[in-house]
Amino acid sequence: MSHHHDHDHDHDHSHDHDHGHHDHSHGDLEMTFAEKLEKLLDHWIKHNEDHATSYDGWADQAKLNHQDAVAAIIEEAAEMNRTMNEKFEKAKTFLQSR
Repeated sequence: MSHHHDHDHDHDHSHDHDHGHHDHSHGDLEMTFAEKLEKLLDHWIKHNEDHATSYDGWADQAKLNHQDAVAAIIEEAAEMNRTMNEKFEKAKTFLQSR
């Protein structure tokens, strides 16, 4: 399953993936719920970091084009992605401690 984003920008990754409903029929039947959830958290962390890195690049470009106010907002968005990742990392510690 894929999804569509209504925005124009370059990505270093494809959006032709599903956010949580993967078909892992090649052995996931043996995975516990916690293992599946950890795998999903890892995916979200990578995805968010990919976006944050892209946002940082666009913020740099905005600064080079004298769009400092826009750059600041984009940088805030990148930081929001990284803050989400901190939450996902914290969630992983709960999974790993059980």
